[in-house]
Amino acid sequence: MEQPDEIKASATPIRPDIRVGFLLMNQFTLHTVAQLIDPLRFAADIAFGSRQIFCQWEWMTCDNRPVVSSCGMPVAPTAPLKLDDSWDYVVLAGGLLEETRNPPEWLLEALRSLHARRVPIITLCSGSFVVGKAGLLDGKRCAIHFTTRDEFKERFPRVTPIIDQTYISDGGIISTPGGISVELAVDIIRRHCGEARAQKVLKYLMTEAEQGKKPMPARYRLDEKQTGWDDRLVQRTTAYMQQHLDSPEPLQQLSKQMKVTLRQLNQAFLRSTGDTAAAHWRKLRLEKARRLMTDSDYSIHAIAKACGFADASHLITWFRKHYGETPSGFRRRRRDVERILSPE
Repeated sequence: MEQPDEIKASATPIRPDIRVGFLLMNQFTLHTVAQLIDPLRFAADIAFGSRQIFCQWEWMTCDNRPVVSSCGMPVAPTAPLKLDDSWDYVVLAGGLLEETRNPPEWLLEALRSLHARRVPIITLCSGSFVVGKAGLLDGKRCAIHFTTRDEFKERFPRVTPIIDQTYISDGGIISTPGGISVELAVDIIRRHCGEARAQKVLKYLMTEAEQGKKPMPARYRLDEKQTGWDDRLVQRTTAYMQQHLDSPEPLQQLSKQMKVTLRQLNQAFLRSTGDTAAAHWRKLRLEKARRLMTDSDYSIHAIAKACGFADASHLITWFRKHYGETPSGFRRRRRDVERILSPE
């Protein structure tokens, strides 16, 4: 997507916080897609110009041709189908069941490949039927609309369908029952773009959460305590890591805490995340540092201490290795962009 000329003219173009690929199935539910994309649209720009700066997305279809939503509105793709691109999330937007009961085998293989590469897959409405057919929901929980629960249970007996959740994140699959995906969008924005942008979205959309009303129960959610990995040891360990980001313990002590050997711990993390336990813990601390660089005015030294790094130099070294720039460079460019985009 094109960025404003002022940003393209800068020495280092702004990197988006998140890239999302939407795969629209024929007869997809328009309302569910709108509830996911509009929060991303508000978070993507400083004002409300809908420019894809901090968040970027594309619309794709199975045959690169326009599809028709369940309400009859045609939508043309903005990009050719390319699920192996560098997406942070891939959204499978379903709708009428006759279009998702028997998906093509090539699509099932593509989804399995995405899952193997640990790209989170979001299913909207009946998109869960496609992911279930691919075998990616076996042994997991899945948010299902109450009208499709019986058929879903019959087709996928190894999956636990749940009908009282706005969304469920389990094992790299994030499912929504349809029509209420705005909470998922806000949680994604909070994780990738920071609290300030999440609050901007909540305020603009005038959601129940912003008005102080009690939302639906929250279980298996996309928060810092929910890892989304299949391995329960990895889940428990990551939850412990999240609670000790400011003062990480030696890995030997961590393995004792989890009652496993260090070798067993690393094997579990390599199998589930592709990283060693130490590398995964460091990524969590770097993510927190990046959020603090976005959401606060804390010094780099203070952020380093809050995120478990020995000092500012230690943080700068790993931040540059992971994100390709220094923390101060990241903060400076963000502020320059915000100054350019902010209304007079």
